[in-house]
Amino acid sequence: MEETNLTDLIHKKTFNITTFGCQMNEHDSEIMAGMLIEKGYEQTADRSKADIVIFNTCSIRENADKRFFGTLGQLKHRKEEEGDAFTVCVCGCMMQQQHIIDQLKSKYPWVDVVYGTHNLHHLPELLDNLYEEKKKQLEIWDDAEGIVENLPAKRLFKHKSFVNIMYGCNNFCSYCIVPYTRGRERSRRPEDIVSEVRRLTLDGVKEVTLLGQNVNSYKGQSASGEAADFTDLIYMLAEIEGLERIRFMTSHPKDLSDKLIEAFRTCDKLCKYIHLPVQAGSDKVLKEMNRKYTGQSYLELVDKLRRACPDIAISTDIIVGFPGETESDFEDTLNLVRKVGYDSAFTFLYSVRQGTPAAAREDQVPEEVKHERFNRLVEEINSSSAEKNKAYIGRVEKVLVDGVSRNRDNAYEGRTDSFKLVNFEGPEGLEGQIVPVRITGANTFSLVGQLAEE
Repeated sequence: MEETNLTDLIHKKTFNITTFGCQMNEHDSEIMAGMLIEKGYEQTADRSKADIVIFNTCSIRENADKRFFGTLGQLKHRKEEEGDAFTVCVCGCMMQQQHIIDQLKSKYPWVDVVYGTHNLHHLPELLDNLYEEKKKQLEIWDDAEGIVENLPAKRLFKHKSFVNIMYGCNNFCSYCIVPYTRGRERSRRPEDIVSEVRRLTLDGVKEVTLLGQNVNSYKGQSASGEAADFTDLIYMLAEIEGLERIRFMTSHPKDLSDKLIEAFRTCDKLCKYIHLPVQAGSDKVLKEMNRKYTGQSYLELVDKLRRACPDIAISTDIIVGFPGETESDFEDTLNLVRKVGYDSAFTFLYSVRQGTPAAAREDQVPEEVKHERFNRLVEEINSSSAEKNKAYIGRVEKVLVDGVSRNRDNAYEGRTDSFKLVNFEGPEGLEGQIVPVRITGANTFSLVGQLAEE
């Protein structure tokens, strides 16, 4: 096919991306959208009307696997009807696992393009090859070839953005597949990150969320050889004019330094919120998870954080039913939750991830036991969240307005510095602004307020 014909074909095609999983997957999808738009494709929110459907997959939880395959299966009939006029692409963490690739080949042979986490920047090229060669495209790399800079992105919000600062993970928690799908840790140069954030602020971004599997282990090195750790990077970004808020995800307790804790006290632009996954409260379970800290050392970190920043909000991840977890182990988790008093938590039933050490264990916890414990944990977390939110009533909080509320009619929604979701009424034109809101009510998962005077 001649280049002119290929270009004409591209300009007629629309695409839709469905994202499963974490913020890093969400940002990967923003990058893929940016590349395709730059190439001439058009994005649509309606999957049923898209010429190209892309699934960006997650391998962390079994439910994500099931949702992906269930949703993918729904497209088979359309693919049979439309043939080459309809393109199906799958990418992301699941594609870095050989048993998933084998399953796709045997049960979903009509999928057109398959690619992994390390080569998503090749998507436009893979589509070109598909249309020119009329041949399915499969490109999976075991190892990353380096960090590709300056990729375009189609952001979900004009006023805030995700920014990857590193990729991969070296921790090898015994339940987690990420080191096998995302590879080993690779940190971006600090000047590249600063340059990206500076460009974002010139484009209207007021808040950035720095992303990494474990941002605390960021080890940046400039082109001149100068080293920078994660806290150094935060202070560099805080110097950027126009940037008002800095957040980050995710923070591993074993690498949370006193230097970073002190930054919550001294750096005004660093949001007073931290997501600090504990996963379990039992020292036995934590050791078997290969987490490299104890329940007591975790509590000491929480105490340091609250002494440095009394108003800091803390959220976490907790896994229920890790292999060998006893009732006593679970009670240790409940006790830790009560001692910390979390603002919120992501709670998960342990799910077997093929290829991880925990998957081979024979002492798997029965499903009914996991579900019973899970319900008790959620009740404890929700009680803590409700109490934390009630403490905001009467306070005036600075809220970055995301847009129209998804939960209340004729209202906005936005986030406080401490990442609390707030619904409030206000005049038109507030999206993207930071406005004062007096908190008048509190629910388990959100706050209610009214616009206050400056």
